[in-house]
Amino acid sequence: MREDVFRLNNLKDNPNYIFDSGIFRQKSVYTQAQEQTGKCFGFKWEKRNTYESNAMESASKKWLLERYALSDISLDDLIRGKTVLDAGCGSGYSASLLFDKLLNYCDYLGVDISNAVDVAKERFTERGLRGSFLQANILDLPEEIDNFDIIFSEGVLHHTDSTEQAIKYLSTRLASGGYFMFYVYNKKAPIREFSDDYVRERIALLTDEEAWKALEPLTKLGILLGELNLELDIKEPIDILDIPAGRINLQRFFYWYIFKAYYRPEFSLEEMNHINFDWYRPINCHRQTPQQVMDWVEYCGLDLLKIDIQEAGITVIAKKK
Repeated sequence: MREDVFRLNNLKDNPNYIFDSGIFRQKSVYTQAQEQTGKCFGFKWEKRNTYESNAMESASKKWLLERYALSDISLDDLIRGKTVLDAGCGSGYSASLLFDKLLNYCDYLGVDISNAVDVAKERFTERGLRGSFLQANILDLPEEIDNFDIIFSEGVLHHTDSTEQAIKYLSTRLASGGYFMFYVYNKKAPIREFSDDYVRERIALLTDEEAWKALEPLTKLGILLGELNLELDIKEPIDILDIPAGRINLQRFFYWYIFKAYYRPEFSLEEMNHINFDWYRPINCHRQTPQQVMDWVEYCGLDLLKIDIQEAGITVIAKKK
């Protein structure tokens, strides 16, 4: 890795940044929603025992590889020798799982609005991965930093004040011929949209610890529904509720059409609660349609190389012309 390739040392002369515990940190006041988002994700990523089991990491890595694989270029060829921005890196979880040791052959910068960058730095050190970290708003990157060859943003842009503006801004920080890889939430069925926002509003005034505890009964209900292992046979579509016809597990029916209560039998209660907290706690939690995302990508002058549309979300790999 080249010495200070991102010119972070120049931030010592930038009045908007302070240097603390080995990381430059932005002093700017964020919007209230972004401040809340930063705090709740800092809280979540510090609870490392709720997402670092072999079962959870294995499942997460498999899902990442399925969505971000390209048929004509390997991840190694994609990032080797390149500058990589992990926009909203959190604890470095997704990047370290997807790219793993390949991170040692590129110049990686993890940026997050929260103090999760401290966890990311620690996690990278433990795993023998090289990277630089910056605590800042990903929609207000310092001018001292050049544009990037790769921008990776897994499950983050919908937690900004505007997913659309996040995509448009980060596209301007992409070098010519660079790749933009991101995942954002897909819009859900109407009852689930209502229920999710209702729960989010109910826990909004709680502390992060109180919100974590408040979600545990919902998580336990998801486990109960999953352990019942019952199947529904919906004979005809219920179009007014966006519920299709077909056979579906009872827990998955509730999950997709009523409310989010994650269930995976090999995960612990704490791990499933982590996933539910990730969904319900941030005030900023935008959902968008695939057409909206494709329109934004086109507006930014990006070539859409891959779009993976699932009920949960939309994964995009696009290239700057």
